[in-house]
Amino acid sequence: MKKIKGELILLLAAILWGTCFVFQKMGMDYIGAYTLGAFRFIIGALALIPVMILFSKIDTKKSGKKVDLYGGFGDKHLYIGGVLCGSVLFAAASLQQIGLQYTTAGKAGFLTSLSIVLIAIITIVLTRKVQINTLIGVLLAVFGMYLLCMVEGFYLEKGDAYELAGVIFWAIQILAIDKYSKKVDGIKLSFVQFMTTGILSWVFMFLFENPQWNDIKNGAVPILYTAIIEVAVAYTLQIIGQKHTPPVIAAVILSLESVFSVISGVIILGEIMSFREIIGCVFMLLAMVIAQVPDSNAKLINKKII
Repeated sequence: MKKIKGELILLLAAILWGTCFVFQKMGMDYIGAYTLGAFRFIIGALALIPVMILFSKIDTKKSGKKVDLYGGFGDKHLYIGGVLCGSVLFAAASLQQIGLQYTTAGKAGFLTSLSIVLIAIITIVLTRKVQINTLIGVLLAVFGMYLLCMVEGFYLEKGDAYELAGVIFWAIQILAIDKYSKKVDGIKLSFVQFMTTGILSWVFMFLFENPQWNDIKNGAVPILYTAIIEVAVAYTLQIIGQKHTPPVIAAVILSLESVFSVISGVIILGEIMSFREIIGCVFMLLAMVIAQVPDSNAKLINKKII
């Protein structure tokens, strides 16, 4: 039951991320990648404070004993995990934003999805285990992503190098969340992660960009939308959902972000999906289902690999 709950939470995160991509792109019309990151992650972190207060009150009411709001902030694993996840998230998000200036959104989405393959490879190397259905799900997801995103053909551009570099950090971020989300409170881990990403973004903003207050005001809508929906809500859902979901399956579910991005474009902007894009969505959804089917040959496969 916990596994199903975790997967549904990750699915909700993917849906929310899918609606945010257009606002992420809009923000770059007014401000630079680091400026956008600085504001959206710090605001996202601050938005979690009332959530933490609310949950402490709920826990106090349930237990009948006062639950300390600051409980858990003395745990070293919270800061080790939060700073690690935040640093990696800063690198991944910044590279993605910079790459978006030089490549198409479709190619950025496809190249980012390759983190699924990298996570699968890392998981196999570290655990010496693999399930055939999971690997089939990964391959179907990548193929579906190709059909969905690469509608203009595949050719390398300057921004693609940034997106490919970001793949490494997206994979590390998911694996790091998998490790530390099981050790500490998810919302507090989110808070430390976002503060770390935000602070690093502020440093790089002043080093490499020249933010103007008028530009920031003009970009207020994409900044606030991505800060609340993408950062505070979706990334926190990722941490909570990954507590009970294997990293490879989590990556497959989260890759559905591109499917919901296309769907939101149809619903919100009135865009029309091509037959190729519809088939891509079908492959992506099929990948999620197949990746979760219990593999009766898993033990046998594991023994052979070991």
